[in-house]
Amino acid sequence: MARKIVLMMGVSLDGYIEGPDREIDWHVVDGELHRHFNTELAAMGGFLHGRVVYELMAGVWPTADTDPASTPEMVEFAGIWRDKPKIVYSTTLERADWNTTLVRRVDADEVRALKAQPGGDLALGGADLAASFMDLDLIDAYRIYVHPVLIGRGKPLFRDRDALTRLDLVETHAFGNGVVLLQYDRAAR
Repeated sequence: MARKIVLMMGVSLDGYIEGPDREIDWHVVDGELHRHFNTELAAMGGFLHGRVVYELMAGVWPTADTDPASTPEMVEFAGIWRDKPKIVYSTTLERADWNTTLVRRVDADEVRALKAQPGGDLALGGADLAASFMDLDLIDAYRIYVHPVLIGRGKPLFRDRDALTRLDLVETHAFGNGVVLLQYDRAAR
């Protein structure tokens, strides 16, 4: 069975992944939610990042386990992120470290070949990269974490498209901090 491309993103209730000045400080990530992320992401076969997500992650996680202010969940995730294979899609990034392969563009045939390889599912992160994968009909599952906040404006997770994608609800889960996971798989085609 082919592994899945799973879009995993946090959004505000009004559908934004970041505020108008790229702020993400409104994300509500406590110990319970971070442990959930660690469990889910540790089971993944790798991470697919756009440049912005990669630079954000690379700015924190390579050394987070050496920071005395890091929580146990942060220490655990630092190892998960460093060790997992990553593909970063970017036309501008010069180099990428920490078990990362740099790819210049999303090629549907290459992604399908990647999905056919053995290993766990692949976690996709970043709205721009997600849009490219959606345009090529490459996303198999959605794990959307809705945060209990309205931010009014910013960068939406989903941009306007002229395509209908039917989904089947797999699971919902409300965390103690008010974040709600909505998990969908692509409906049978």
